Amino acid sequence: MHSPNLSRYDDSPQNVPYRRVGRSGLQLPVISLGLWQNFGEASPLAAQKDLVLRAFDRGVTHFDLANNYGPPPGSAEKSFGEILRTDLRGYRDELVVSTKAGYNMWPGPYGEGGSRKYLLSSLDQSLNRLGLDYVDIFYSHRFDPETPLEETMGALKTAVDSGRALYAGISSYSASRTLEAFEVARGIGLNLLIHQPSYSLLNRWIEEPDASGMSLTDVCAQEELGVIGFSPLAQGLLTSKYLTGQIPAGSRASADGSFKKEYVSEENVAALRVLNEIASARGQSLAQMAISWSLRDEVVTSVVVGARTTEQLDENLDAARSLTFTPEELKAIDAACVDGGLNLWASRSSDL
Repeated sequence: MHSPNLSRYDDSPQNVPYRRVGRSGLQLPVISLGLWQNFGEASPLAAQKDLVLRAFDRGVTHFDLANNYGPPPGSAEKSFGEILRTDLRGYRDELVVSTKAGYNMWPGPYGEGGSRKYLLSSLDQSLNRLGLDYVDIFYSHRFDPETPLEETMGALKTAVDSGRALYAGISSYSASRTLEAFEVARGIGLNLLIHQPSYSLLNRWIEEPDASGMSLTDVCAQEELGVIGFSPLAQGLLTSKYLTGQIPAGSRASADGSFKKEYVSEENVAALRVLNEIASARGQSLAQMAISWSLRDEVVTSVVVGARTTEQLDENLDAARSLTFTPEELKAIDAACVDGGLNLWASRSSDL
């Protein structure tokens, strides 16, 4: 069993600070550990343990999952459940464990979407894999145009009312759909806690108004919803490895996955090089500045990062040491940023 760092909550540059989530009593570390990539059967359990325990030792208490994280789907929850059972046994009440349901998980008409049957069945399966009686946050992972929001929000309310989740959230909903979801939730007595959208220097869709006339950040600020951005490093694009414009062997872009080779475009690489110069002048790596920038506005409670090694994790967590920007830096960053075409979830949720 792991013996955590006794100073993990001290006010120290080594430890990650916290922000309150919207109007709630819950606080999250400004940097959370996501288990979307590098968890499951494709990675040794020992390496997964190293990442989770290193994060916990530095004050990271929030671990973000979904039913389909792996590979294969479900295996990330199983791995994390094993770490909870062994190394983190006795520390459950210090942890915030979140999971989601919405994307395809099993065959047939009840294995994806926003129906009551799918969401609650999936939550029960997630709890079984995790070995938990409840998760802290349960998300609707995507907007489902085929299911009334009354049903999806009602399923989230049942999850909370039954004690299977402490809080409810939504992920990748557009500003318009978030307003609709919030109104439905308020009407049935469900307190939506948090929204999890993709957000990075090269993927700023949450700042742009949609048909509602409001941006997602405006909506979340108005309704006092917390925001937790995922993929602040654009799946690794906002790191030093792509500055040459080449795709390194063993990188995510070299694999056949969610990172498309076309993301390493001339336009994106040109932006990376300018951003890297700004980061260097700040005394940060490009990855660190990208994370810090995503947290510059306190409407964003936290960002979810992944890592392959504890060295990468430490670099990412060190971004929390420098969260402020001068007006000149922000102006230079805005001038360098381009829309990198990185919101691969848009057609399945945020554009609906």
